[in-house]
Amino acid sequence: MSALAELYKIPEEYLDFRATIRQIAEERIAPRAAEIDEKAEYPHDLRELLAEHDILALPFESEYGGTGTGALMLNIAIEEISRACASTALMLMVQELGTLPIRLFGSEELKQRLLPRCATGEWSPAFALSEPDAGSDPGGMLTKARRDGEGWVIDGTKNWITNLGIADFYVVFAVTDPEAKHSRGITAFVVEADRPGFSVGKLEHKLGIRGSPTGQPIFDGVRVPAENVVGEVGEGFKVAMTTLDHSRLGVAAQALGIAQGATDYAAAYARERRQFGRPINAFQGIQFKLADMETQCAAGRELLYQACAKVDRGERDIGKYSAMAKLFCSDVAMQVTVEAIQVLGGYGYVKEYPVERMMRDAKITQIYEGTNEIQRLVIARSMA
Repeated sequence: MSALAELYKIPEEYLDFRATIRQIAEERIAPRAAEIDEKAEYPHDLRELLAEHDILALPFESEYGGTGTGALMLNIAIEEISRACASTALMLMVQELGTLPIRLFGSEELKQRLLPRCATGEWSPAFALSEPDAGSDPGGMLTKARRDGEGWVIDGTKNWITNLGIADFYVVFAVTDPEAKHSRGITAFVVEADRPGFSVGKLEHKLGIRGSPTGQPIFDGVRVPAENVVGEVGEGFKVAMTTLDHSRLGVAAQALGIAQGATDYAAAYARERRQFGRPINAFQGIQFKLADMETQCAAGRELLYQACAKVDRGERDIGKYSAMAKLFCSDVAMQVTVEAIQVLGGYGYVKEYPVERMMRDAKITQIYEGTNEIQRLVIARSMA
């Protein structure tokens, strides 16, 4: 166990930062969570709060104005915020997802132009890969980009895009060589939201994560200069898949935070709720549920933190471990939140109590940034 623990030993300054984030989440974010969900409104004030405390700087290296603290600290923060409000945690998650293509593959000019303004929280990005007919299969992409002089012209519609209408720029994936095989004809572009031809299409009405807008950005003859290409022309599929290998850890952290929040709430409720003259946590049926919930959260945390440590050390098998962490933690989130509702009984089924929201928020973690069926394929192929 000591050798395993050494894989992700958490420095004291990270623990101090975690304590600060937990306090912010409990005192400032949790009281807003039910209202955010009910009104389905993006909480701009909480975004400013996260920026003020350098939490939105967590994904970035110090040379671009970030904290330079790596994947483990970032995902600890996502976990802590998700315990209070999964929608608010998604602000931090997309701050990483939307900038990872630039951090991993972008030119120095792109990095200097965009990353510092994201690190301060002034700008927010979006990651535009999925389409109405191309979700798990990017090879079915219909959005196209054609050369036009020194630049490119992009036409198409994306779907299920987080931060729609909020983002200052979108990393857009488009087909640039329709004849290429195995998705090698895709290229990634930065598209600023104020470019002519860009518009906000349909916004989705969602089961959960209702405080984060999701929908269809439309690109109608949007012109971008050549310097807005992310990585090499024709290498967009590699850019997207490498990005997701890193970013799905954020989904795992979000799922874990939801699960731990539901476990903590159910345990506190069970200490206070009395039936047959005793607190319900005195009954073995409830004790076993709570014990399993806590154990599942602890197991998910071990896997997630180990995967984060692998990213921070630059190891090569991060795709496998991030897929395992995302798969396991998201399944745990659904199992635990369902059990939390059962512990609360009828009270768990009404909006006055937070566990029904946590269950609704948990479901998407099994779907976005690669469904859990796709994660199983990633893991299995790494073993072949």
